[in-house]
Amino acid sequence: MKKLTEGHRMFLTVMAIFAVYAVIFIIFEDFDRRRLNVFDEMSDWHLLLFSVVVMTGLGFLLYRYAKRMDQRITTEQEEKNSQLRRELTQNIAHELKTPVASILGYSETLLENPDIEPDLAHKFILRTHEQASRLTSLLRDISLLNKMEYAAQDLEMDRVNVSLLVADIISESEHSFDVHRMTVRNCMPQDVIVTGNTALLYSVFRNIIDNAINYAGDDTTIEITARKNTPFWDIDISDNGKGVPENLISRIFERFFTVDKGRSKSLGGTGLGLAIVKNAVLLHGGMVSAKNAPSGGLVISITLKI
Repeated sequence: MKKLTEGHRMFLTVMAIFAVYAVIFIIFEDFDRRRLNVFDEMSDWHLLLFSVVVMTGLGFLLYRYAKRMDQRITTEQEEKNSQLRRELTQNIAHELKTPVASILGYSETLLENPDIEPDLAHKFILRTHEQASRLTSLLRDISLLNKMEYAAQDLEMDRVNVSLLVADIISESEHSFDVHRMTVRNCMPQDVIVTGNTALLYSVFRNIIDNAINYAGDDTTIEITARKNTPFWDIDISDNGKGVPENLISRIFERFFTVDKGRSKSLGGTGLGLAIVKNAVLLHGGMVSAKNAPSGGLVISITLKI
């Protein structure tokens, strides 16, 4: 079934209200509307004809206005989408430029210098592999974002136990926690169950936790809590680390935005992790936000439908 446009919805709503009013006005002859006399006088038929003519004229004008409004909305949306696509293309080209240039540079050096020292050759091969891995991660994240935007209807939705999902991610990240001497407090109840796509929800919590591991700093604590606020679960992932400058915190969910670009690239980050979080949460009918905790550190809050 074809979805009604904004203009058509407005047109049908106004016409329905007018039709109901016209019927009531014609059926109830007297103004106090206590007595029901249906078309017992010629004037009633004249009034009916007049109402039909007026409603037809009004409907024609409303339809033309609704059509123009739909065209304007469509044009504005197309311009906005075109601008977003241009910006995304420019950002992707910029982000791809560095790893591709590095891979070409290292490989050309190896090809042009067959007698290069083994240790140096091994070093170049390692760096080439690192840049290729970063390129792979970037392409994977871009593909995931495109899938959410253009093929969301194809995603399978099931009952997902978020408590088990987060517990698995914490278990998988134990080595990283140990390297950074981080403490994790998982205070989530065991019954945080939502309807959603398992892979996307995994990406949501994996990206948030990885972001905390990479940027909160050593010797910090990550705390995960959840409370039921029907019809949603309110989930907070917080740390007591460095936080984000207040003038930048509103931008952390933008694509390719990073607070510390140099550190992000050294860690192999793509700048798309939190953008994936935002899109995935919105796709599930929830909301996501970020703020600095009063005592220090970053708090990312998510709402997911029960």
